[in-house]
Amino acid sequence: MANDKLLDGLSPPGFDERSCLSKYGSVLYRKISSHKPSPFLLSKLRNYENLHKRCGPYTEPYNRTLKILKSGHVGSTTMCKYVVWRPDNGLGNRMVSIASSFLYALLTNRVLLLDHGTDMADLFCEPFPNTSWLLPMDFPLRNQFRNSELRYAHSLGGMLEKDRKNLLMGSTPPYLYLTIKKRDYDLDKEIFYCDKNQALLGKIPWLILLSEQYFAPSFFLIPSFKNEATKLFPEKETVFHHLGRYLFNPSNQVWKQLITRFYDANLANADERIGLQLRVFHANAGQIQTVVDQLLACTLKKKLLPEIDTRNSVASSSNNWTSTKAILITSLYPEFYKNLSNRYLVHPSLTGEVFGVYQPSHEGYQHRGDNKHNMKAWAEIYLLSLCDVLVTSAWSTFGYVAQSLGGLKPWILHKPGHGVYLPCKRATSMEPCFHYPFSYDCKSKNKVDAGSLVPYIRQCEDRELGIKLFDDEQS
Repeated sequence: MANDKLLDGLSPPGFDERSCLSKYGSVLYRKISSHKPSPFLLSKLRNYENLHKRCGPYTEPYNRTLKILKSGHVGSTTMCKYVVWRPDNGLGNRMVSIASSFLYALLTNRVLLLDHGTDMADLFCEPFPNTSWLLPMDFPLRNQFRNSELRYAHSLGGMLEKDRKNLLMGSTPPYLYLTIKKRDYDLDKEIFYCDKNQALLGKIPWLILLSEQYFAPSFFLIPSFKNEATKLFPEKETVFHHLGRYLFNPSNQVWKQLITRFYDANLANADERIGLQLRVFHANAGQIQTVVDQLLACTLKKKLLPEIDTRNSVASSSNNWTSTKAILITSLYPEFYKNLSNRYLVHPSLTGEVFGVYQPSHEGYQHRGDNKHNMKAWAEIYLLSLCDVLVTSAWSTFGYVAQSLGGLKPWILHKPGHGVYLPCKRATSMEPCFHYPFSYDCKSKNKVDAGSLVPYIRQCEDRELGIKLFDDEQS
């Protein structure tokens, strides 16, 4: 039990359990993972924790590096270097980009600090012992963060365009902005993925990184990182599974008030829990009905849910129950709950199972910048990850995070209107999809298909242009 409690060594011992009940309490709710972290990953995490404690906010090395930042000049080699993560888009996007940024920090011996803002307060416990991963409010560059002109002027791409020779051969700037987004800052992305530029980035004490992408697969292609990334994750589809369980533990408020309370009341006694994560990209009555039809076609065809006996009621057949199952619905809209409730709470299933149908919330739309909304979203992601079976929506980072935390390979509903006539497809990797990977070969300076370079990085099941990591054995 003690080993399970520490997630096979992922969680460091010595935390005050009362400060983060979920860190050691998750073992009571989640099945033990069959995927074990490599000894090299565990060693790397312990070394990183020591580095973060030594270089974290308000330590002497941190204060000394701040002076370099304010002076505008990097003289000698600095003891500590940092990557500052900045938020963009919804919670799922933020979590996959935080995990990618942390992997970059591990590979480059940098300290990760989060500028997560007020709409992410009290979501997660601090992951590193006796220190904080939050960027201090008095960080000197905060007044620049929302100024797009200043950000571009001090971006890697912008500075190379302005003064390529001086940047490559001359003085090192104390900070640079890196933007790894879906369609913007193409020059930044091309430069970041080119191996020769990583040596330049390695000299810069402060990297300010803005991303909403799961760019972790790229480190298995960049030559200077490839070998170490493979040693960290010999089972390649476990990158987010391990890093996500290490980094993202629900705060006591989310854990007690939203996760365990709901789970204990609704899901705990079920023989099987079926999680449905349903996203509607262009919400209207027609689109919602399309997704309802698609969901039923998928779950009935794949025997995830049974047909119902429309001639009888649940009450008249209660003596014939064989097992109980819980259907957990996460969606912004109540229509899915109403449809499945009308099916499985009114009529008995032909297989003799009795169903409970539950939906924690239905907010109607995504409340950007709302902390309470993000708390609910995080709780529902976590509850999905505790299910035995998952059905998720294509292109949804919300679903990606849930499946990876739970070590699950979901049935993915195809995005309506994208020419696919099968209702769903089974994922063959539990990793998130990198929606907008690089398409630039640094040596030839030509376009390249990142999904065709190595056998363990291939096209995503739900997005042709995206790539994801797969196990070598499956490859």
